[in-house]
Amino acid sequence: MNWTRGAVAVLGLALCAAGTAVRSADQAGEEKGFTPLFNGKDTSGWHLRRPGGKNGWTVENGVLMNKPPSTDLVSDKAYEDFQIRYEYRSYGNSGVGLRGRYEIQIDDSYGKPAEAHGNGAIYSQLAPSQNVSKPKGEWQTIDATVQGGRITVIHNGVKTVDNYELKKPGTGIQYGDKLEGEGGPVILQGDHGPVDFRNIRIKELPAK
Repeated sequence: MNWTRGAVAVLGLALCAAGTAVRSADQAGEEKGFTPLFNGKDTSGWHLRRPGGKNGWTVENGVLMNKPPSTDLVSDKAYEDFQIRYEYRSYGNSGVGLRGRYEIQIDDSYGKPAEAHGNGAIYSQLAPSQNVSKPKGEWQTIDATVQGGRITVIHNGVKTVDNYELKKPGTGIQYGDKLEGEGGPVILQGDHGPVDFRNIRIKELPAK
């Protein structure tokens, strides 16, 4: 069969569109059941940890940015068993609090040994199995599942915390008097270094 240049081009476009459709379907499947925690426009659904505290949080082009001096940002809703996904870009020390008391550390740890106060650690409890941090200012991803008393973390596509049994909170983020076995808010640390977030979403899970 003889193919004209135009026919080849049309076929190529069709194959490309089909590939894009498959990828979009896969992505939609991966996100099934997730609800946005950040709407990409403003901080609806969140409040400052200290009412009247300094607010360095702004939103631009779908990115939630914090520039200290500022205050932690706390989700209005509490969560107990859930899977959370978010992207972050850090320029210093920060963190994300889960259940209002367990912190996944954010820090400039590129090229450093993994440790319990470094990027991707369960702060002051557990170092990641390996340091998969990207350089300062690059977007990174976290996919964390908290169910029962355990947590699993996938950092930049690599499982770095595998079904770890959480201990009593020590230093780090602690919101109110939340205890083990209770739900708590998601906290974006705002009183340390500059950090950006986007695509924050969560899926609640059955109790375990």
